[in-house]
Amino acid sequence: MGAGPARADLRMCNMTGSRIGIALGYRDSGGWVTEGWWNLSAKGCETLLKGALAARYYYVFAVDYDRGGEWSGRSLMCTRDREFTIRGVEDCLARGYDRNGFFEVDTGEQKSWTIQLTDPGRAGP
Repeated sequence: MGAGPARADLRMCNMTGSRIGIALGYRDSGGWVTEGWWNLSAKGCETLLKGALAARYYYVFAVDYDRGGEWSGRSLMCTRDREFTIRGVEDCLARGYDRNGFFEVDTGEQKSWTIQLTDPGRAGP
């Protein structure tokens, strides 16, 4: 048996002992988009975007459902409480959305990338 073609995806791995929710932001041909929520079980991985990555930078906001807390950053983007796809990052509150700070992930223009979320203060494997 030969090896199959390499998969090119954006994946997220939850290296914590908690269930987490993931929101993702990125720029496509139509501008900024935020999407959510992906729910990842403890120690679980999931493909967020299938196929070769179209952007170098992706933005992540994550919530720890079991222990509270979040993984966030300085890039403000729109979210909402339930499943969403939102175009644009401006005027989130005026448009009826929440606004959260996302952290930047630089994929270095790779075609495939895996993001690993770890407990705060602990290094990933």
